[in-house]
Amino acid sequence: MNDVVKAYVGAQIHDGHNLHENHALVVDKQGATSLCPHYALPPGCKLQKLDGGMIAPGFVDLQVNGGGGVMFNDDQSVDALRTIAEAHSGIGTAALLPTLITDTPERTKAAIRAVKQAIAEGVPGIAGIHLEGPHLSVRRKGAHDPDLIRPMEDQDLRLLIETAEQVPNVMVTVAPENTTVAQMEELTDAGVILSLGHTDADHDTCMAAFDAGVKCVTHLFNAMSQMGNREPGLVGATLARDDVYAGLIADGIHVHPTTMRNALAAKAVSDRVFLVTDAMATAGSAISGFTINGRRVFRKDGRLTLADGTLAGADLEMARAISILTEEVGEEMRRALARATSLPAEILRDTQGLGSLSGKLGSVLYFGKGRLEPEWLHRVTEDANDIAFAP
Repeated sequence: MNDVVKAYVGAQIHDGHNLHENHALVVDKQGATSLCPHYALPPGCKLQKLDGGMIAPGFVDLQVNGGGGVMFNDDQSVDALRTIAEAHSGIGTAALLPTLITDTPERTKAAIRAVKQAIAEGVPGIAGIHLEGPHLSVRRKGAHDPDLIRPMEDQDLRLLIETAEQVPNVMVTVAPENTTVAQMEELTDAGVILSLGHTDADHDTCMAAFDAGVKCVTHLFNAMSQMGNREPGLVGATLARDDVYAGLIADGIHVHPTTMRNALAAKAVSDRVFLVTDAMATAGSAISGFTINGRRVFRKDGRLTLADGTLAGADLEMARAISILTEEVGEEMRRALARATSLPAEILRDTQGLGSLSGKLGSVLYFGKGRLEPEWLHRVTEDANDIAFAP
């Protein structure tokens, strides 16, 4: 440990999985971070003493539609992605999948090009892309434009496979109503991360999709077939499969705390429920509303809705989702933080060390004593030698 340049002490440390006491977060000359017991710190190491609180990895968010006043559906450019990523960085997110909801083929291609370019230019925080549609179910459309929902065709399949060859992480939300099992198998074999969502499919159909390689479910309980006494639907299928991950919008609006508690208990063996914000342009911004696919979305009392009252994404920050899990659902902090860090990172094809304290990105949050509003404790910029420390 001769190359250690700084050690943070005095706080609990969450490594993405567990909480540690009597440990320091050490930073080496390249900006890489790791944990070290107090007794093993090298002599003469520069110490940064913290007054309690907790250190944790930066958040990983796999469903981000916008931020900083910008919607990805409205602007598929590198500048838009930079604005979105910076807005989420300001609220603790180290990496995200910019998400394009159901749109035209032209805008889908533009979104893919923008993400490829942003990654090539090293825009911090862009870990890939999430295409939520357009191959969904009209019956469970939610805020998606029904006129743009359509079956997956050969050219769509080829585009997704080509994208997976060029982008580190490609997540696609599909519905069995408009995507065949054969297409799902081909996509997952090509490395595309498939997620079921916006579907009214029955239990057996969803199980067949999981068997075909689908490994995830988009915003559990929302815009999907529910669990009934005779037909378990997608909800029942998800809770029954230990090998399937499920995203959860924990804002207390999309899903009731009791429902969240039951879902976490049902998935306790595999514990594969992770947090997403489903954030819109409002994230990191004071705007009162925005447009999506030409429709106005209104922001009021923590809700984002279309004119008819349909929920349109979430007015949510990851730290607030963690707070709702711990305060209203009864989740212990150790698990709640994992659901925002290591668990979503597990789903990625190229994790880049995200969701942990030993990743090459070196992005570390600090939660001051008695509060859950994060600030960056340590970050490494595009230049690995340009290390920014908290004062």
